[in-house]
Amino acid sequence: MNQKNALTQTAFDSLLAWLDADRDQAGKKYEYIRQRLIKIFTCRGRSDAEELADETINRVTLKAHKIVEEYVGDPALYFYGVAQKVYLESLRKRPPAVVPPPVVKSDEIEQEYECLESCMEQLLPSNRQLVLDYYQSDKRAKIDHRKEMAQKMGIAQNALRIRAHRIRLSLQQCVQRCLEQRQPA
Repeated sequence: MNQKNALTQTAFDSLLAWLDADRDQAGKKYEYIRQRLIKIFTCRGRSDAEELADETINRVTLKAHKIVEEYVGDPALYFYGVAQKVYLESLRKRPPAVVPPPVVKSDEIEQEYECLESCMEQLLPSNRQLVLDYYQSDKRAKIDHRKEMAQKMGIAQNALRIRAHRIRLSLQQCVQRCLEQRQPA
């Protein structure tokens, strides 16, 4: 790392001040974001998840003084955006390890599907339709469709993304509870 890009205590202090005025709270947010970054990279099949998370944090830290002045919003989202770029760069540098998919029995898949259907029925009709619409299409069509959805709803695309994420999270938790209830004791 050259002198210009060297991490300094001042840069790190700027980062913490951006995360929260209370230094203890800033430290907690920092740790939470770091753990989330590691989890994101791990879920993408990266064995070097901690290194990629640290690289993400280093890049944000180096720009902390600018970010504080220019960026408006949840700092964690900024980190996740940088993490996406770090991830894509890492793919160009070396191909990801090929991990064979886990062997899943067809009856397990059927149970998951039944639980998902049950959980979908428990959603409010508007939330059910939102999540169905949100996750349809692929590639460019998906992007255009989500932009159109946000416009029709009169909200920002990020707000739509957050709503869909929250609904998906509640569905995942519901499906998990359903599967746990079906498992023999």
